[in-house]
Order: sequence, then structure tokens, then C-alpha cells
Amino acid sequence: MAVGIGIVGVGQVSDYHHFPGIDLDPRAKLVGVCDTNPDLLARKASDWGVEFLTHNPIELIQNPDVDAIIVATPNFTHLEICLEAAKNGKHVMCEKPLALSAEEVRQMYHAARDNDTIHMTAFTYRFAPSMLYMKHLLKKGDLGEPRHFRSQRFLDLPETSWGWRQYKKLAGAGDLFDMTIHRIDFAIDLLGPIKSVSGSVAQFSKRDKREDGESCEPSEVDDWSALIGEFDCGAVGVWEGTTVAKGYKLKGFGHEWAEINGSEGSAVYRMHDPNHLLFGKPGGDLEPIVVPDEFLKPKDSPRDPKNGEPGTVFRYDLVWEFVSAIVDKRKANPCFYDGLRAQIVADAVLESQQKRAWIDIPDEPL
Repeated sequence: MAVGIGIVGVGQVSDYHHFPGIDLDPRAKLVGVCDTNPDLLARKASDWGVEFLTHNPIELIQNPDVDAIIVATPNFTHLEICLEAAKNGKHVMCEKPLALSAEEVRQMYHAARDNDTIHMTAFTYRFAPSMLYMKHLLKKGDLGEPRHFRSQRFLDLPETSWGWRQYKKLAGAGDLFDMTIHRIDFAIDLLGPIKSVSGSVAQFSKRDKREDGESCEPSEVDDWSALIGEFDCGAVGVWEGTTVAKGYKLKGFGHEWAEINGSEGSAVYRMHDPNHLLFGKPGGDLEPIVVPDEFLKPKDSPRDPKNGEPGTVFRYDLVWEFVSAIVDKRKANPCFYDGLRAQIVADAVLESQQKRAWIDIPDEPL
């Protein structure tokens, strides 16, 4: 029997990778959709061939045909929806950031854990082939002892309104919570826990106009974020992200560079070319190497890695992992606990700026 999935929030993210992921997986079936925008909801329900549609997420969660939900709604709504899903015994994958603060994320994680439901954080880039291969090389020892982690995420986005994303009570923060939190997560996945951070955020664009030129309340959140960190393993890290880096369009993908320097070599992941890894040994130069076939997708994923835009299609494996965890009755990877660890670090960046101080990251019990 197929896993019945409901999508809460049918906007761009769901259209871009959640629905295609469901559509590819023969073990999954989209049985219902929910959105507060009636025109968008009707259009996507028609496009996706689903009959059950509602404006109320609780109605979708309580639908007996729904085994699991995917939450792709504004950040401030995640807590209530995910708590309701846990209460009703429904598995849930939620977009990042999981909530507005680590305390809210902690509530979500505990509720899902204590109700024995599968929970997953939609940290997309964990599934990029070159990221998977870089992790393999690191664990295998080909890079030697890890010393430095370096992440850059530069986007050249229009400086018009972000809508709900630019207000603290609805989004929590800007680039830090929207983009840099991904990079915090995969750094932890690669190198283990972060023990201390010092960070800062800044805003350069007021975003007080909509695309149509109409005025709106100016942005309250950052469009640049940066941090330096120390890992438990002894390595150090540097992260920087911005949405106002002119000239970094790169076909809409922007500039993504994630690097590990070890005692025996360096490796670099780039999102716009995820099927190649830059690799260099002592005394040599960074050179592109082809990611081996076994890392282009998870072994049993139904996706054909030769089809589609490489920078897009690896995202479909999010749903494959979510459904696999449900079918196999195992933990999903990454789960809400991973989302919580990343959120604790992101919150610490804001605290660091406020206090002008290094912030120690406490251990978080499972």
C-alpha cells in the first residue's frame, strides 16, 4: 500500500521538489493539499491531479488517507502544524528553519519523538552527489585530519519585498535562517558538533517596495550573515551568506562553495555543478573529478541521475528518504534533531552579535 502524503503549502518549494519527488516514487501517493491561497490551491490541485483540498491544515492532518505530511508554509506556522501532526500520529517532513527559535524546534522534536512518528528536516543539500562524495572521502581518510571548513552562499536577488520572509515575527531572521542554516547543518553532518561560535548579521536592502512598485513595511531581517566556529573535532569553520551579491546570478543557482581543507587534501562542493567535486592533494592544484555513479543518488532511489538539471534533480531524493524511513520504520536522515542542532547554532549567531561575544553551544540530549 502506498504511503498517503498531504502537502501543506503548495507554493514554489513544493512545486520545485516535493511534488516531483512524490510523483517519482511508486511507494508514495499525493492524497491531499492545503493552502490559504484559494486560486493557487485550486491550480496546483488540478496540476497535480489530487482531489482533496482544504484551507485548514488540521483537516488535512485528520484525513484518514493521509499517513504523512510535508510542511512548506511560512516559518511562524511550522510549530502548530507539526505539533498537530505528532498529536494525530502522522509522519512529518518540514521545511527549514523548523521554527522561529530553538525552543520552538525543541517542542516539535520532542512531540514527534514522544509520539513515535517519523520526522524529517528538509535540508536539501545533504543529498547533493558531490556533498555525499565529499563526506565519503572525509570519512575514508583521503583528506587526512580535517582542519578548516569554509562555506559561501552568494545570491543576486531582486531587492523588492520578500513578503512574510522579511518580518521577524513571521520569519525569525533572514539569510541566516533561510540559507546559512543549511550550511550549518551540512557542516555538522560532515565534521560533527560545533562547540562555539562568533557571528554577525546585517541588512543592506530596505525592501520597502513590492515588485509592482507599491510601498510596503521595510524589512526587519538580515540579508547578510556570517560566523566563525570551532568544532569539537578540533577543526574551525567560516560561513558567509548574502542575497545581495551583484553578479552572482549563475542561472538562478547563485554561488555555492563548501570546502574542507585537511592535512592530506582539500575538497570543494559547488551546487551549480553537483556531479563534480574539486579535489587537490599537497603541492598540487584543485582539479574537477567526476562523482562516481554510486554517489549520484541513493541506491534504491527511482530517480535517473542522467535526466534533468543536476542542480535541481538531487532535491527529489528528499521525498525518497522520507518515504523510505516510513516504509522501513526507521529514523529519517536528517531528522528534527538535526534541525534543532542547526537552529541552536543559528540562534547563537544572533546572541553573539547582540553580546559581541563568543557563544558556547551546549550539548543537546536526544
